[in-house]
This record gives sequence, C-alpha cells and structure tokens, in this order.
Amino acid sequence: MDVSLSRTADDNIKTGKSGLLLVSDNYDAFALRVLAARSAERSLDLMYYLWHDDHTGRLLLREVFRAAERGVRVRMLLDDVNPRKNDAAYLALNNHPNIELKLFNPSGIRRGRIMRGVEVLLRLFALTRRMHNKAWIVDDKFAIVGGRNVGDAYFDAAETNFRDLDLLLLGPAVRQTAAIFDAFWACNEAKPLKTLGSVAEHEHAKWLEGSDTGPDPKFLNGIGNRGSITEFIAASNDVHWVDGVRVISDPPEKVRGWRRRSWLMKELRPIIQSTRGCLEIVSPYFIPGKRGTAILLDLVGAGVDVSVLTNSLAATDVAAVHGAYANYRKRLLRNGVKIFELQPFNRRSAISVFGSKGASLHTKAFTVDDNIGFVGSFNFDPRSVSLNSEMGVLFEDPKLVAELRHRFQSEISPETSYRLELKHNVLHWHGCGEGKIQDYTHEPEAGFFRRILAVFVRHLPIESQL
Repeated sequence: MDVSLSRTADDNIKTGKSGLLLVSDNYDAFALRVLAARSAERSLDLMYYLWHDDHTGRLLLREVFRAAERGVRVRMLLDDVNPRKNDAAYLALNNHPNIELKLFNPSGIRRGRIMRGVEVLLRLFALTRRMHNKAWIVDDKFAIVGGRNVGDAYFDAAETNFRDLDLLLLGPAVRQTAAIFDAFWACNEAKPLKTLGSVAEHEHAKWLEGSDTGPDPKFLNGIGNRGSITEFIAASNDVHWVDGVRVISDPPEKVRGWRRRSWLMKELRPIIQSTRGCLEIVSPYFIPGKRGTAILLDLVGAGVDVSVLTNSLAATDVAAVHGAYANYRKRLLRNGVKIFELQPFNRRSAISVFGSKGASLHTKAFTVDDNIGFVGSFNFDPRSVSLNSEMGVLFEDPKLVAELRHRFQSEISPETSYRLELKHNVLHWHGCGEGKIQDYTHEPEAGFFRRILAVFVRHLPIESQL
C-alpha cells in the first residue's frame, strides 16, 4: 500500500472511521474490480443479482479464477435469475478447490423448458422474490457496494450503457458488508451448486484457464500504471473518511414473505421524512405508491424542495414499470414535486415488455439536506420494498453529499434530462435537443408501440409486482 495512504487509512480506521470513494465512471468501476481481484491475498466474497455471460462478465470471472489459482478462498453467491447457459461456467468454477459457489432461491429444475415452465407456474410467487444485493469484498480491507451488476452494459462495453454508482469502502464499513454477505451465505435460500442435482453437463470451461490477451485497453483506462487497488485509491485522492457510515440490508428471510418484508424501507423512511430543506432522489424505476406519494407531498407541504430523477419512457429498460410510474406524475407535479426524466442514450432502441437497448439510468441514491446520503441497490418501487432483498450504504458527510448533489445537478441539466411541467393538466417535457430548448407534449422520443404498451400497463393491477 502507498505509504502515505496506508498511514492515513490506519489513523482513520483506528478512530472508527470508514473510507468512502464514489465511483461513477463505468471504466473505473471495471478497473476497480479487476484490481480488487488481483489484490486479494486471503479471500474474495462476491454477491450479485446478475453476472452476465458476456465479454466483461467473462473477463471478471477469469480474474476471480486466477485469484483462486493463487490460493485465495473465493465464495460466490449469485441470484438464480441469471441465464441457464451460465451453468457450465458455474460448474467449472465450483470444481476448483478454492472456489465455492451458491445460488440464491434457485429453481429446482435446471434443464428442459417445459418442466422449468411448470415449476415457474407452481412456484410463481416464490420465484419472483430475488436477491438484488451487490457486493465485492476483498480480504477484510475493501468492499465495493452499489447499483452495478456485472456485465457489459455496466462498464461501457455495450451498444448502450447504464449510468450507475458504486462506493468503494474501507475500514469498519467493510466488516459490516462482510457480515451481510455471511448472513446471506449461511441462509437456507442459498443453495450449494452441488445440491441442485444435474445442473448441466460437466464440461470444462476452457476459457477460465486458457491464455487470454486481456481486456481491451478501453476497459482498463481506470488502471493506467496502477498495479494495485491501493494505487488506484491513492491516485483518486477523493476518499472521504466518515464516522457515521452504516451498510444496511434486508434480511435473507425477506424472500420468504415474512412480516419483515419491508425492513430496509422501514430504516430509510424516517430518514427521508426527517428532511427539512432538500430531498433529491435518483431511482431508475420509480413507483412511489400511495404511501410514498403521501410522504413526498407532506414534505413539500412543509417547505421541503423535493426532486426526483428517473428514466424517460424512451430511456427505460422496463416499459412496464414506466407505465405504473406514469400514474403518479400529475399528482406529484401538481403538488410541487419536481420530476426529471433522463433522456435516452440510444434513440433507436427496440420495444420490449421486459427491457430495451435504450436503457440508461441505473443509479439508486438519495440525499437528505446537506449531510445524509444513500447509495445502493434499492429502487423506489414495490419490488424493492416488498419482494427483493436490497442493500446500500447510508452515510453522514457534507462533502460526500455535496459530491452526490453536484452529480445530481449535472444529470438534470436540459442536455441530459427532461424537466416535466404540468400546464392546464397537460404534461410538458422540456429538454435541449439539436442545440435548442424543446417542448414536448407527449412522451419524447418514445415510439408509438412503446407508448401504447406503457398506457396498457397503466391500467393493469400488477403494480405490486413491479
């Protein structure tokens, strides 16, 4: 470790402070995970909702495999929402003596579309409950927590890419993250791969051991000449040492539908309601519900400036969620909530009920006044509140909050987002296009079929599942 950084870190950690580094650049986020895997000496604990079988997903799996080859103990906990085609890679990893892999809330039938379809129907409500947590933990020294899954779209390696946020953690916050991982690792819903029967052919995934030219240079811009994660941190010079840091999570048993199913929201709600001056929310999937809407309107009534940034219909990767969110826009605007919708990166995206290549915003964060902030996996929608397990970092630090708020202001600029306005009960979207301010009176840049789908979903009784 860099001598000056080591001294600073040790001094702060001894006083109980945690180090927080905001990671917004997608290339940096990829480089950080590569360096974290390469820096591991004893253990590498990984928990993810999605780990895609694509270019960056395989590159990072290879880094994990190489860590195991050095003698690092690797534990991987993946939600079973991942595609079945990954089972061969799972098996190849799990066959390594230093790697153990578990799947969270897995389907029991691993092969055959018809039988798997039957299982989905029989276990519909159980299988819709997922582990949405994301954490990358190295030894007891570093942890990466935030909104990013593992895959090309999170690291600027796809045609269109997500805007997202992670926090790199040092000090006591790492131990808090490790405790959350351990709780999920030990729970009944986390099943060892070997207990799931015939998962797939026991073929050997040769790409795990095979020679590789390495990641494309563009993916390693964040590494440069830095040979370790500590050099990455030292070069960033933006670590905030904070007393009030809590890494919080839903308990694993939330997925069973037990009474503590909205545990994380019960932690966050009083903090949001304590706002006195300014509340800024970033949520790609925003469905406040009746109770959430009432809380936001109460805050506005008390003089609080409330602003929300979410995806536009043209930008969202889940059109169904947008349809449900649209039911709340007019009431929120009419009562003083400011709403901004991110413009699409790729304006030629294809329509899809479940997703589209036009997806852009994936950040989940909020700030309360000038001193409290949150970054994590939690969306302001019914799925995050009641169905999925979620986690994130809650902190009190004016400088880091100022950094988040500065980012929020840049994201809601006319060049980046539409500002919504209600005139005579008609929605207007204001944004900058082709060098001048544009005023739209319908969902901007969204195709006809996309708008029809959103309207259709608005009238379906499925909000609780979104």
